[in-house]
Amino acid sequence: MRLKPGALLRFYSLCGILVQVAATKSKARGSQGQFPLTQNVTVVEGGTANLTCRVDQNDNTSLQWSNPAQQTLYFDDKKALRDNRIELVRASWHELSISVSDVSLSDEGQYTCSLFTMPVKTSKAFLTVLGVPEKPQITGFTSPVMEGERMQLTCKTSGSKPAADIRWFKNDKEVKDVKYLKEEDANRKTFTVSSTLDFLADRNDDGAVVSCRVDHESLNSTPQIAMQVLEIHYTPLVKIISSNSWPEEGQSIILTCESKGKPVPEPVLWTKDGGELPDPERMVVNGRVLSISFLNKTDNGTYRCEAKNPIGRNSTEYVLIVHDVFNTLLPTTVIPSLTTATVTTTVALTTSTTTSATAINTRDPNALAGQTGPDHALIGGIVAVVVFVTLCSIILLGRYLARHKGTYLTNEAKGAEDAPDADTAIINAEGSQVNAEEKKEYFI
Repeated sequence: MRLKPGALLRFYSLCGILVQVAATKSKARGSQGQFPLTQNVTVVEGGTANLTCRVDQNDNTSLQWSNPAQQTLYFDDKKALRDNRIELVRASWHELSISVSDVSLSDEGQYTCSLFTMPVKTSKAFLTVLGVPEKPQITGFTSPVMEGERMQLTCKTSGSKPAADIRWFKNDKEVKDVKYLKEEDANRKTFTVSSTLDFLADRNDDGAVVSCRVDHESLNSTPQIAMQVLEIHYTPLVKIISSNSWPEEGQSIILTCESKGKPVPEPVLWTKDGGELPDPERMVVNGRVLSISFLNKTDNGTYRCEAKNPIGRNSTEYVLIVHDVFNTLLPTTVIPSLTTATVTTTVALTTSTTTSATAINTRDPNALAGQTGPDHALIGGIVAVVVFVTLCSIILLGRYLARHKGTYLTNEAKGAEDAPDADTAIINAEGSQVNAEEKKEYFI
């Protein structure tokens, strides 16, 4: 059977179509396991972003990167967009990687990697651009500040994305009670953040370092810090320090006037009882020190130290009491001396009578002078015991003398008491004198 030329042409065309369809189906079956893989990228403003698209199985199918505006950046290894910041990193059948340098906030958005299979497969990668906050600044400080005035310090930073965090510190100790304010910038992408520290100036804050710290994820754990040293002016604080806690007569004392203020106080002024120092020869002022030598009772009084500076003045007082020099007396035993005395009296007629009497002679005790010890209670106790013993001895001696008073009678007078006249009294007295016992003496 012989075919016509027209029929033969139609046969070859049909065979070509069948072969092409079969090839297309085979390619579609092979592309079912292909899919592009991408990752989101975060980069700091001004840095470089690397965008990578990978395909595990690829049979020579093209890859393409496009920006958020759907502009083609690279098609395989061919650059499509004229942007000097965009460079090819790697191009193969399994990977297409590009880099974008000097990234700006406008580069942020969703980038697309396309695999040109049937149908086309895509993968999205979101590029996040972090806005770096500007270096913070502290405003509202005027130097110097008077004690008691209210201070408002404001720390401000702009250009952060997302909004930065501000923290306050005073001498490395965080201050929590602050105000925080966040505002969106005109570009509607970044933020301006401010924080206010409000407090009353105190003399303890003089020289303190107040710092404002800005924390942000774009700073890589290295915060930006602004610092301000406080200068507080205040009136002097005055205090008197004594070198002797128990001044005694004849000793010396040194009074030191300590004054602290800002500005530094002028030389201090010493006064006594509201007037000038009465004895400049013994009371010597050397700067802030008052020295008093050879103390006596006239030095007792109130001493005032006054210090002043341009902010104001202040003073303090010290009451000086000069004490006696205490001597510790050693107790001595008083032994009375017993002596015999003969007394002559005349009764009616001149007659010598002998009686005994007792006299008490007391020796002056020898007191040993000494300096007073530190235990004044012990000294007082000893003195009290000595006085008590002495009083008891005097009372007992008085009672003894009162009991024996009037017992002194003479033997010569015996018998003459009942005589009617003088002659009889003489005779009786003579008789009695013959028989009289020897004189008796009484000792006390």
